[in-house]
Amino acid sequence: MEKISILGFILAILYFITELACNGHTHVDNNVQYEQKALIDFKSGLKDPNNRLSSWKGSNYCYWKGISCENSTGFVISIDLHNPYPRENVYENWSSMNLSGEISPSLIKLKSLKYLDLSFNSFKAMPIPQFFGSLENLIYLNLSSAGFSGSIPSNLRNLSSLQYLYLSSEYLDDIDFEYLYDIHSEYFNNLFVENIEWMTDLVSLKYLGMNYVNLSLVGSRWVEVANKLPSLTELHLGGCSLSSSFPSPTFVNLTSLAVIAINSNYFNSKFPEWLLNVSNLVSIDISDNQLHGRIPLGLGELPNLQYLDLSLNVNLRGSISQLLRKSWKKIEVLNLAQNELHGSIPSSIGNFCNLKYLDLSVNLLNGSLPEIIKGLETCSSKSPLPNLEVLNLAENELQDLGNNNLSGIIPKSLGQLQSLESLHLNHNELSGELPSSFQNLTGLEVLDLSYNKLLGEVPAWIGAAFVNLVILNLRSNKFCGRLPSQLSNLSSLHVLDLAQNNLIGEIPITLVELKAMAQEQLNIYQINVNVNSSLYEERLVVITKGQSLEYTKTLSLVVGIDLSDNNLSGEFPQEITKLFGLVVLNLSRNHITGQIPENISMLRQLSSLDLSSNKLSSTIPSSMASLSFLSYLNLSNNNFYGKIPFIGQMTTFTELAFVGNPDLCGAPLATKCQNEDPNKRQSVVSDKNDGGYIDQWFYLSVGLGFAMGILVPFFVLATRKSWCEAYFNFVDEIVRWLLRGRATYAKNHPRRR
Repeated sequence: MEKISILGFILAILYFITELACNGHTHVDNNVQYEQKALIDFKSGLKDPNNRLSSWKGSNYCYWKGISCENSTGFVISIDLHNPYPRENVYENWSSMNLSGEISPSLIKLKSLKYLDLSFNSFKAMPIPQFFGSLENLIYLNLSSAGFSGSIPSNLRNLSSLQYLYLSSEYLDDIDFEYLYDIHSEYFNNLFVENIEWMTDLVSLKYLGMNYVNLSLVGSRWVEVANKLPSLTELHLGGCSLSSSFPSPTFVNLTSLAVIAINSNYFNSKFPEWLLNVSNLVSIDISDNQLHGRIPLGLGELPNLQYLDLSLNVNLRGSISQLLRKSWKKIEVLNLAQNELHGSIPSSIGNFCNLKYLDLSVNLLNGSLPEIIKGLETCSSKSPLPNLEVLNLAENELQDLGNNNLSGIIPKSLGQLQSLESLHLNHNELSGELPSSFQNLTGLEVLDLSYNKLLGEVPAWIGAAFVNLVILNLRSNKFCGRLPSQLSNLSSLHVLDLAQNNLIGEIPITLVELKAMAQEQLNIYQINVNVNSSLYEERLVVITKGQSLEYTKTLSLVVGIDLSDNNLSGEFPQEITKLFGLVVLNLSRNHITGQIPENISMLRQLSSLDLSSNKLSSTIPSSMASLSFLSYLNLSNNNFYGKIPFIGQMTTFTELAFVGNPDLCGAPLATKCQNEDPNKRQSVVSDKNDGGYIDQWFYLSVGLGFAMGILVPFFVLATRKSWCEAYFNFVDEIVRWLLRGRATYAKNHPRRR
């Protein structure tokens, strides 16, 4: 009896376990189906022109693109549907890959959802859905540049687990934001905040990105709110229409804050010195405001500071000598451009061992260049500024770089800055030769020494040393000799400007080996200093289309060769037509001979072509009419002849493009063309270059031909009487036939009086 009872008890236990397992499995299956249906409902509300969600089918949604699931339960924990082209190729691909439409509240059913990214899509003028405040398990929410408009819903305060909140209209590096906003405003959030107090409930928040969200109604409350977020590490409020005085909290509790970026606002006050009490600060950006007064020296003593940008405040003052004598232990990026700093740069700057980017341009600095780079050589490399990549001291009162009054020779010590990527010494009075120590600048990408008095030959070692060089500008100096063929080793070169020098000889055919210029579809290049996402905006003045144009954001689109105003000779280099990426080509004011090759039409990207004031001849190739991007052409003052191929793109140019070629004819010139073979024209033009000898032989041959044409028939008819009689009888018959025809016509068509 007892055995039966025990057996029954065991069976009951097994039944209970089985029932529990089955019900649990059924419960999980039901939840999976529940979540799958929620995702399908969410998808049905979206417009997906490029079928990005084509994988959203079948039962296993954990393998759908953009979906991630928790391993143990299979529940959805992440939806990442950000536009895959938010930055690169933004003009071409962004709009074609965006999602739009309605956002279904079915997302509320995804109880385990922690990560939601809809950034860089196009939810045009939609408000941020109120139900987002019910996604209580969210840790990450990214709605940047997705087109949302209106007031940010205050019920986001319910997201107490939220650590990362992105609501910005991001400023795109190397993209003209204002232009892009004008033509694609649907991709940028037009959000505002009426009351920011609700944000104090986001107690877990580490990152707050609200760039270009309108906070003008918030006033100074943003500081007090940030001060109540104990975990806040990064605060980004750039371009938020904040104004008046920079607020100060009653007490500073921002112990976790590492990054503060409040650039491009309207603060009109002194520098907020309470920031000096935030010892964890790694990055400070208060650029492009209206700060005034002195820059506090205590900034140089912040123990963790790597990035400081106070540029474009105009009225910030201070002694650069005192400021740079502070320790700046970890500083990597220092931008104090466009302020009122004065004094001379101390030699102690050589001890800034981590410094990658230094911009002190447009200030009131004085002093001399050698003092800056002498240093104390205390870095491990035993050389000053060992990591410096960008140095900009332009438009000061230095005796120190571009657009100053620097004179004398270039100091050899510059060659010690082995990490330097960009060097501008343009528009000075520098003389002498390029120092051989420059061969050590192997990381150099931009070298601008234009408008100086440098002399000697262009060093052949440039081709070997500067393998990463993108821009080489030696314009308007006194360089002489032949162009070194080793320039062809500059495989990354996009801009070569050696105009206005004293160069001689032929243009090296090896220029065809400039690989970057031979690419018709070019990779965008930029000088990128990868410190806290900062980007150095390279700038260059390019002589194109007959005028000086400064390029910044679109500099990457410029691919050009300018060898104008030298003493170069030899024939037009046929090989240059293989540089398919060329946008600008200027060989004017030289002594180049030969002809423009017919295959110049291969330069399909060509926008500006200047071959004026040379000794080029032959006809203008008709293939030039197919250069659809060509907007500037100058072929004046050469020896071209024949008819201008005035068709296609050539019809967009006036007579100024062709004047000074006496033997050119046809539109747009006033000179009309005769019906003649251009090959015959060639013999006439060639006569001019042979001292008149061909003219004499031409007229002699014409005279002899005329005489033979008259005398030979005369002697034949005189010696053969029968031939003579037959000939004149034939002529008489022709004359009588003509007279009869004239009389018949007169009879049938009497004149009216």
